[in-house]
Amino acid sequence: MLTRLHISNYALIDELEIKFDNGLTIITGETGAGKSIILGALSLILGERAEARSVRNPEKKVVVEASFDISAYALEGFFAENEIDFWEEECIVRREISATGRSRAFVNDTPVTISVLKDLTSRLVDIHSQHSNMLLSKPAFQLSVLDSIADNKEVVSKYNVEYVCYKKLQEQLLEKQNEYEKSRAEEDYIRFQLNQFADLKLTENEDIELENLQKKLSNVSEIKQNLWQISSTLNGEENSILEQLKVVAQRIQSTERNLSEIEGMGERVQSALVELKDIAQSVSYVDDQLVDDPRQLEEVEMRLNSIYELERKHNAASVNELLAIQHKFENQLSLIDNSENQIAEIEAKLKTQKAKVKELALALSETRKKAAQLFVADLQPLAQTLGMRNLAFDIKFTATDYTANGADAVEFLFAFNKNQTLLPVKDTASGGEISRLMLCIKSIIARSMSLPTIIFDEVDTGVSGDVANKIGEMMGEICKRIQVLAITHLPQVAAHAHHHLMVYKADDENSTLTHVKALNEEEHVLEIARMLSGKDVNQAAIENAKSLIGINK
Repeated sequence: MLTRLHISNYALIDELEIKFDNGLTIITGETGAGKSIILGALSLILGERAEARSVRNPEKKVVVEASFDISAYALEGFFAENEIDFWEEECIVRREISATGRSRAFVNDTPVTISVLKDLTSRLVDIHSQHSNMLLSKPAFQLSVLDSIADNKEVVSKYNVEYVCYKKLQEQLLEKQNEYEKSRAEEDYIRFQLNQFADLKLTENEDIELENLQKKLSNVSEIKQNLWQISSTLNGEENSILEQLKVVAQRIQSTERNLSEIEGMGERVQSALVELKDIAQSVSYVDDQLVDDPRQLEEVEMRLNSIYELERKHNAASVNELLAIQHKFENQLSLIDNSENQIAEIEAKLKTQKAKVKELALALSETRKKAAQLFVADLQPLAQTLGMRNLAFDIKFTATDYTANGADAVEFLFAFNKNQTLLPVKDTASGGEISRLMLCIKSIIARSMSLPTIIFDEVDTGVSGDVANKIGEMMGEICKRIQVLAITHLPQVAAHAHHHLMVYKADDENSTLTHVKALNEEEHVLEIARMLSGKDVNQAAIENAKSLIGINK
């Protein structure tokens, strides 16, 4: 419930504070007094676009602040989700606008985005004016009306959970099928490449080993010549290194007895002698094993050429890189081979999920059709009291594919004259008729669910007399369950007020300002009299006003 509205430096308002209470609050005032300005300020609280031209004094910012009693709303989860301080009974919403048009929004002094602001205030206030009449022709609104009457909130919530899961599975299936089709187109190419890899049977570092072997086989004669010379030098028949080292070792041993400075050198020479003998034997062994084999060299070079060709084809620098490419192809083929199983698994899950969605969609459809019957039965007599005596109304249901709203498309069809074809509201109703229909719809919805504060902005335009009185009566019924604010020019509607606010303009030395006054009982009567007779209020108008108010008490 809206309890307070404070407006500062906005349009024709310098500083204004309005307090609100339960029941029906009527707002009246002469044309141009500033009723729309107050509504515009309130729309800022609801997240509407802020304009720099609305700033009265460019040296100060616009501040619009509204207080709400939220004790009847379960909003603690919303506040926690958006990291806003939660006060159990009160919520203070503030909007600030600078002279440059820069806007900031706060909830309980916590800065919030406009999106969060709209989400919150849409749960607290519903402004209905002739500008919002287009809602009645929108399928989503029509469906929401039926869901409200059917009290489908819990079923819709369950359906949405299952539908989101259903859509995700559909997306997964489509993605997997696309991947599979793309992979199938590449499958022959991948298998061909893998066959080439399989023919070579590459091993890690094989190219390095083959290149080393190629060098050896290509230079056998030179290598053997060098090995023979090494062997002869180390251990030849005449004057070899080993023979000379033996002599050196003997002379050191004989000298050590008389020269302590070379003690131990003999052992070191002996160690070198042993090492060189081993080297000589190894060289001799390698020489014996090394054979000039042109056929083996040819095989090695052919193998290397095959490897080099595959490297060029795949832009690889080594066998190890080729093996990585082979592994990638193998993984791709594995995915292709597994895709059919994965697709089958997703299809099975999708089938199960579709059954859940179907069950809930059918349940929704049944409750909506029952609600539609009740709605038609309730709306027609209500509309007749508001001057639409020949109204015919029906709701057309069409089965659709599953959507976020179920599997129903609904269309409200109206006829306002006898023997007239039922048509969508946009094709048959005037603006005034749509306004009155919306009032009836809000009245019906309010019976079955808790609505936010409703603000009616001149929805009674174009009516008078008994119809105007019936509109006031209907607002009086709605306000028994929810807070109602109504801007009106009609005394028959204003006479139903529990609280009456009068908007007026007054001049000071430099400017014209909009003010709001809460009327007492006597002032309430005088304002009704003014609305009945114009500026010149006489005793007859006052008596008529008292009579009108008395009838409605």
